Amino acid sequence: MKIGFDAKRAFTNTSGLGNYSRFVVSGMMAFYPKDEYALFTPKQKDLFKGFFPKVAKTQIIQPDGLGKRVSSLWRTFGLRSALVKHGVQVYHGLSNELPYGLDTNHTKLVVTIHDLIFLRFPELYPTVDRYIYKKKFKAACDAAHQIVAISVQTAQDLQEFFGVPQEKIQVIYQDCDPVFHLISGKEAKNAVQQKYQLPSQFILCVGTLERRKNQLHLLKAWHAAGAQIPLAFIGRKTEYYQEMEAFISKHKLQDKVLFLPYIPFQELPIIYQLATLFVYPSVFEGFGIPIVEALNSGVPVITSTGSCFSEAGGASSKYVSPTDVEALSQAIQEVLGNTDLQKEMVQHGLEHAQTFRPEVTIPQLHGVYEQVLGC
Repeated sequence: MKIGFDAKRAFTNTSGLGNYSRFVVSGMMAFYPKDEYALFTPKQKDLFKGFFPKVAKTQIIQPDGLGKRVSSLWRTFGLRSALVKHGVQVYHGLSNELPYGLDTNHTKLVVTIHDLIFLRFPELYPTVDRYIYKKKFKAACDAAHQIVAISVQTAQDLQEFFGVPQEKIQVIYQDCDPVFHLISGKEAKNAVQQKYQLPSQFILCVGTLERRKNQLHLLKAWHAAGAQIPLAFIGRKTEYYQEMEAFISKHKLQDKVLFLPYIPFQELPIIYQLATLFVYPSVFEGFGIPIVEALNSGVPVITSTGSCFSEAGGASSKYVSPTDVEALSQAIQEVLGNTDLQKEMVQHGLEHAQTFRPEVTIPQLHGVYEQVLGC
């Protein structure tokens, strides 16, 4: 079959949607090299030009003329003729949306919906953004022959907020980038540790510094636990950072809290591997890839109850309410104070991480393509 992908984020995005897109495209080509692939993207970045294997028949299709100058219009309205021209049988929108006006008799449509956080927590999003997201996501769900949800939580939200029939949704998990599957050597770890002046032990938290990610809650719990070892944050700062900074100043914790700068992607797994404990206190996520990154890195994980967290973290991670400072404080103390427990969490965490490997998930996704084509 010939499969088309919305590959914009695969070629340009360094974060979640980009990682997912690269995971799907590269995995599909590696496991199904006899299929043909068309990657639709308005532009490419040198950083990601070689992310997929050279084992399949692949076209990279970019706009010309007016579409090159207004790429968003090309992605939304300009693909109707392009999909027919290039003989695409299945088109997969990898990031919550599909182009408008496609001939659904000629091309079967699949869309991945990552989360509906903008509907569950509307106060976190500007009104205009919510309107646009709702319109795009709902239109994609209506047009798609099948919807891929990245977690059971997202599948439930699709039924609750959009009334999507259960039989139209398939839950297929995603893996983190393969770079997290590899454990670095001592020399590489020492180099990264010295470069960022990391202590021998520290608690790590990765994610944009924003209210939904709940890092101030972690600061309070860590402080209540006695701030036994330093706390390191990696993530883009928003206005929420000012609340964190105020708490740190009030309690004179400047010497024990690290806000790391931009980390090159190849160094990020090493920082995970250097950490003693990973804490992800988010209130709500579509899946929680940093949890999977930590499990692959051999780090014990504490995260939140509810949402999708137990799907990502498995039975070995610790779960506490994202509103209970005392419970998180106790969990931190429990894990840090018990090396046997840490080893057990790491071992079972690595086992759970295998369930997200492409050899498990990519055949499931290919089965969706076969299903919509009636193969």
